[in-house]
Amino acid sequence: MIVAPITSALAALAAVALVGLSVPISAQRFKAKVSLGHGRDKDLECRVRAQANFVEYVPLTLIVLGLAEAGGASTTAIAIIAAAVVLGRLAHAWGMLGGPLRARQLGILLTWGALLSAAVTLALRLL
Repeated sequence: MIVAPITSALAALAAVALVGLSVPISAQRFKAKVSLGHGRDKDLECRVRAQANFVEYVPLTLIVLGLAEAGGASTTAIAIIAAAVVLGRLAHAWGMLGGPLRARQLGILLTWGALLSAAVTLALRLL
């Protein structure tokens, strides 16, 4: 039995998304003949930063959300936060990889909101 099914589903989706952000980096590295860093290749730099931003926010969000879910937080709250994470990460990646700047801005705001919401939800479980 999985203790935190929503967070577990989000973690599985995040793993697939991370690979989805990583493969284009390797392809661009090969194309630009850059093995380390971004070599002043703008496309590579944007791809690396999109992946790095994902790695900077998603793990802690998953941990906090999973602890809140395992601690008995509202399933509705957990589902809403998880949806915000998914939408935020999709919007941010789109904005970083050629979409409008507004998508990137919305994406990070949704991600910050999800992380803060997960933190508050977890903190309330501790009271």
